Amino acid sequence: MTTAYETVIGLEVHVELLTETKLFCGCPNRFGGAPNTHVCPVCLGLPGTLPVVNRAAVEQLLRAALAVGCEVPARSKFDRKNYFYPDMPKNYQISQYDQPLASRGALEVVAEGASAPTTVGITRIHLEEDTGKSTHGGGSGRIESSEYTLEDYNRAGVPLAEIVSEPDMRSAQEAVAYLERLREILRWVGVSDCKMEEGSLRCDANVSVRPRGSQTLGTKTEIKNMNSFRSVLRAIEYESARQVAALERGERITQETRAWDEENGLTHPLRSKEEAHDYRYFPEPDIPPMQVDSAWLDALREGLPELPQARRERYAEQHGLSAYDAAGLTRSRALGDFFEQMLAVGSPPKEAANWLMGDVSRLLNANAQQIEESRLTPGALHEMIALIEQGTISKKLAKDVLEEMFGTGASPADIVKARGLQQIGSADDLRPIVEKVLDEQASTVADYLGGRDKAFGFLVGQVMAATRGKASPQVANALLRQVLEEKRAAAQSGG
Repeated sequence: MTTAYETVIGLEVHVELLTETKLFCGCPNRFGGAPNTHVCPVCLGLPGTLPVVNRAAVEQLLRAALAVGCEVPARSKFDRKNYFYPDMPKNYQISQYDQPLASRGALEVVAEGASAPTTVGITRIHLEEDTGKSTHGGGSGRIESSEYTLEDYNRAGVPLAEIVSEPDMRSAQEAVAYLERLREILRWVGVSDCKMEEGSLRCDANVSVRPRGSQTLGTKTEIKNMNSFRSVLRAIEYESARQVAALERGERITQETRAWDEENGLTHPLRSKEEAHDYRYFPEPDIPPMQVDSAWLDALREGLPELPQARRERYAEQHGLSAYDAAGLTRSRALGDFFEQMLAVGSPPKEAANWLMGDVSRLLNANAQQIEESRLTPGALHEMIALIEQGTISKKLAKDVLEEMFGTGASPADIVKARGLQQIGSADDLRPIVEKVLDEQASTVADYLGGRDKAFGFLVGQVMAATRGKASPQVANALLRQVLEEKRAAAQSGG
């Protein structure tokens, strides 16, 4: 794309909150289920029903707001947002307009390949109910060419936090970095599982271009239907290039909503972009304004966990971990907490980090598990590291012990005892094995005594094989050299 233009990006992120029930009724907030089975008169908007605000949903939104540095006003209210789509059972959505629950936050992000961080402002976070799900059948699958549309209202009324950013991003890479950071924090504080494949995190991108150096925003388009970070990256890059090409042809950009076509890698018009007045907002008459108690807000702030970036910095400063290891250990809160529990019982930080980032991660990936889903416990992994430090097992044997611990949940001491894996750390116990190996490898011994130092490594390998890896490498090396030198001295004496 020509460098004469600059891309300006703002994101609207919709996050389904982790609550037991929907926002205004007692229906379960649960993904899946047979169509139209998680519904009731309230979330279907039947006449005579009244909404009741779910306190847990408000609390989850406030936790999210505090985690990204938002301000929380003393008063907020719900509004009716009127628009007539088949996925809206009431033909209006209960949302928030001019008095949201939170505003004026920020996130610092570093895009891939960037040399410096970017601060992305968060304009507002408001609470609203989700819509149903439309399935378009026949034709190409697009709404404008479909032969029929099926509506599933299980999702209607699920609590949503809409997080609206400032137009502070200048590349698709920055937009993805912002999304990744936001998802990390929301998962960390337990606000949402943020599963894009299940629709619990959805993103719309507002994209415009302008001459580089200009301070005037261009005409924006809104891109919908992006269900992965890769889709967000590709859609923004495509739309930015499309707008630049249109401007260079002398065309005007039309403000509209466009859908991302993943298969063909392009955006196409969906509808003209609505303005706020098109929705005819007015205060929701069935829900009184809300006042957030300052004591409640203080308690929520105190209850927030240490956030991932702060924890990464602490791991580097207190424990000398590399940036790679610190980032890996905080890729989920459960993994970070597992590491913390190991430190609490006395595990050496670098050893614990090495095992978690190495063999434990390998086993988790191979079994498609998260650390909290496995049978492995912080205490068991600490015990295994202690057995290595005590010389009971070697690091090589510890890998086998770990595999069995991971699969069965058994303690490392029990596994070592049952399989007879105790390391041979006594020179007296090891000497007969070393002498037997040297007798069997007489030609290699002769090579070593003749000056071929590389033969020593082969002999070490033979000793380890003879002990099935149970010999202490340090003891085996030292004893092997001692016995070889004894043979050298004997040969010279005899000569």
